[in-house]
Amino acid sequence: MHSTLAWVLVIANGAAGLWALGAQWWEPLRVRTLWWFVTAAQSLLFVQAVTGVVLYSSIDGPSPRIHMFYGFLTLVTVAVLYGYRVPLGQRRYVLYGLGSLFIMGLGLQAMANAGQLS
Repeated sequence: MHSTLAWVLVIANGAAGLWALGAQWWEPLRVRTLWWFVTAAQSLLFVQAVTGVVLYSSIDGPSPRIHMFYGFLTLVTVAVLYGYRVPLGQRRYVLYGLGSLFIMGLGLQAMANAGQLS
């Protein structure tokens, strides 16, 4: 479940990022559904984190620390994006576009490092 959800998270955040960036330059994409989609894509991070913690609690031996670091960094990124949404006004489309693509990249990096134990 954790690895399948990781792919869903990466694809959803990639799509949300492209949609938000497109909305910055093409006004018809600025619909309320965009924000629902961004919220859903980023909410997957919290579900993924819970499943990761459950899996981590069952590990005997060394832990995949770099993998956990990337997972934690995605959660921090969501908090930073949320904190800057109001001050940026209309530039929030760029903020969430680039932020969602950054989350997608962190997810890919986390998956690439999932098997590396430290």
